[in-house]
Amino acid sequence: MTSSEPPNGLWHRKTKTRQQDAKSDQAKSEENVLEDLIEWEKYMKKLKVKVLEQVQDQLKDILDKALTESIEPPAHIQSALTGKTTKKESTRSQRMEDGKVFMERASLLDELFEISHIRTIYHMFIAVLLIFCLSTLAVDYIDQGRLVLEFDLLFYAFGNVGTVTWAWLAMFVYALFVPYYILQFWGSLYHKFPSKLVLTLGAGLIYTAIQTCVLGLFPIYTVVHHQLPPASRFIVILEQIRFLMKTYSFIRETAPVILKNPPKEGENPRFPTISSYLYFLFCPTLIYREFYPRNRQIRWKYVAVTLGKIFGCLFYGYFILVRLCIPVFRPETNQPFSKRTMVLAVFHSVLPGIMLLLLCFFAFLHCWLNLFGELLRFADRMFYKDWWNSTSFANYYRTWNVVVHDWLYYYGYRDFLWLSNRRFRAAAMLSVFIVSAVVHEYALALGFGFFYPVMFCLFAVFGVAFNFTMNDKRQSPVFNVIMWTCLFLGQGVQVCLYCQEWYAQIHCPPTGDSFWELLMPRSWSCSYQI
Repeated sequence: MTSSEPPNGLWHRKTKTRQQDAKSDQAKSEENVLEDLIEWEKYMKKLKVKVLEQVQDQLKDILDKALTESIEPPAHIQSALTGKTTKKESTRSQRMEDGKVFMERASLLDELFEISHIRTIYHMFIAVLLIFCLSTLAVDYIDQGRLVLEFDLLFYAFGNVGTVTWAWLAMFVYALFVPYYILQFWGSLYHKFPSKLVLTLGAGLIYTAIQTCVLGLFPIYTVVHHQLPPASRFIVILEQIRFLMKTYSFIRETAPVILKNPPKEGENPRFPTISSYLYFLFCPTLIYREFYPRNRQIRWKYVAVTLGKIFGCLFYGYFILVRLCIPVFRPETNQPFSKRTMVLAVFHSVLPGIMLLLLCFFAFLHCWLNLFGELLRFADRMFYKDWWNSTSFANYYRTWNVVVHDWLYYYGYRDFLWLSNRRFRAAAMLSVFIVSAVVHEYALALGFGFFYPVMFCLFAVFGVAFNFTMNDKRQSPVFNVIMWTCLFLGQGVQVCLYCQEWYAQIHCPPTGDSFWELLMPRSWSCSYQI
């Protein structure tokens, strides 16, 4: 062994020291990694909070932008915001050009159903429908000794399908061709005719006379002469109202364009195509535009599911009437009338009343309109807003049915202000309420076959009062509770009084043909009581 070679003991000690140092370094490295992981988790948590806050702010901005852009501000407001005012923008004609802006957006419930918590509430309503089915089967088995689901009430309510079909076809053919070609005839001669006023009055009188006969008197004659059952009556009358509103919108939107755009020498005036008008007659909006935002394709699975929901709502309403309404108001024995009986009947009608209200909203405003929107690839699906969150009746009326509200706002309220030079806002709002209440009562009177102005009183009296007292300044959740309480009571009163009148009309036939007897509710004088 040479002196350059270390002894064995010294070599072992150095090796041991290196191993200990390696273990120490490894331990320190592991501690550093653990600390880095802890710091990384803290950083991720902070980053998650920041991302959620940013996403929430962005979603809020998107929703605010969608709501504000759903109705384009008038020209004078736009000029005030931009600081630019011109004489042209301050004219009445410029304000008339402002209108509803259509854009691609989904229905609110379709978006909410993506959330599992909201979808569970929807599942609860389906469970209640199953309970109704089971209870009906159980009662039928106990009473008749067999399991059967008889839908005789549905077959009765939707009877006389043939009469309803040809009546609808007559109204549709008229609404498609007569307004279009009368407007085309008037527009082609307007800028050439020596007396524009005579031409306009003549065409207007002819159109009004034909409109009164076909879309005014003909549907009334059909439902009264043929004694149609309730659901068939409502189909004819509601389609009558829809065609009236559609044809008015078409003329109201097209005539000003013809007036302001005279054709050049040797050219014919430009008219909307009849295909665009035909599309408008079926698309789920009451505001005419020659072009609408369209989806790229039809989701046939969505169509099938939506159609199934409509039939489900139909059976749901049937079970509510059969299980909750008819057993209470069907006369088994004559009972003396008392305040106690009346109050109990009203409160018993609250549950079926609010369920029928929610069913009508879901079946028509969501399912039915989305079904036609999907089939026609109509992209703007904002048929309603979050009316259930309303803290004022003013907001409830604006958000419950956006389709009808837009029509009333643009052609009722806003045109009233334009004619009055933007004065009498309260009178404009009151006139819209009165027109809406009259149309609602007209539909119910012809649908049920009797006049009982419960809806008119609730809408035109209490609705107007609540609209001015519970306005948009009320933001507390307490007012949302008050609004729902009023809805519950109002639906209970309507279901109770209309059911009483329905059976009174059956069991107490009229004794004369006087006009006063037609107006007087039969339940006030009939000996039949619930």
